[in-house]
Amino acid sequence: MMRVVFAAAPVMMVGLTLLLSEVRILRAEPLVERLRTTTGRSGRRSGRRGTLSVRSLHDVLGPLANSIGARMARLLGTADDVGRRLERIGSADDVTTFRVRQLGWCAGAGAVGVALCAAVSTPAAISFSVVIGAPLLAFLIVEQQLASRSATWQRRLTMELPVVSEQLGMLLSTGYSLGTAMARLAQRSSGICADGLTGVTRRIRQGVDEITALREWSALADVAALERLVGVLALNHEASDLGSLISAESRSVRRQVQRELIETIDKRSQQVWIPVTVATLLPGVIFMAVPFIAAMQQLTGK
Repeated sequence: MMRVVFAAAPVMMVGLTLLLSEVRILRAEPLVERLRTTTGRSGRRSGRRGTLSVRSLHDVLGPLANSIGARMARLLGTADDVGRRLERIGSADDVTTFRVRQLGWCAGAGAVGVALCAAVSTPAAISFSVVIGAPLLAFLIVEQQLASRSATWQRRLTMELPVVSEQLGMLLSTGYSLGTAMARLAQRSSGICADGLTGVTRRIRQGVDEITALREWSALADVAALERLVGVLALNHEASDLGSLISAESRSVRRQVQRELIETIDKRSQQVWIPVTVATLLPGVIFMAVPFIAAMQQLTGK
């Protein structure tokens, strides 16, 4: 136990130092910041950071965590970019902040694994598996949480897309231009599609072409239905009856969503029978084992 305490003491001291560095009373302000109140000048602070603080540690570990996290994600088969997934779900964190937090969870899981192995005195093979497996499990949990939120966002976008595309087709059929129709839908609707259309109209106001802004939204969303819809909208200056094409694409998306819903229902109906099968087979195996054991005892004479 004393070995664990001595091994964890440096880590605890560093953690306590970082925690106390965030307390305003215990943090010494720079001379420039102290003189700012006497001169009467207002404005943003210089943002100077201490030698050992959470922000300075973030700046030091950020590039290393980003590199290690990207390599581990590629090794584990995650192809989607983390920055695009964070932007997709509207997270306020950047890639570096996410990777530093992920590295912190891995380090914490590794420390807990080392402490448990040292306290229980497990064999070397089990200790090695726990020390290596705990950080990998923590990494996978954080990565899976982000992937799950991204998949939920894409699912909601696919569910909203048929209604939004039908409304867009009706507006275009009544004489609205593509940019005006998207701006109207962005103002009068809510949801993920409305947020995406708001970003598209913002990009158009910045001077980007309509089709280019739509393709940027499609690349960010990475949804096949939205990519097909953008391909139809790209024919805005070429096709004369764009509303019918959009309506046809909307019906296609509805059929796709219906097929996915039927597939999900079938999977869940099959999952219902798993506990029923286990509950039925287990007593049957027990009842079959009793006469089998009795017959074996008679044959062996025991």
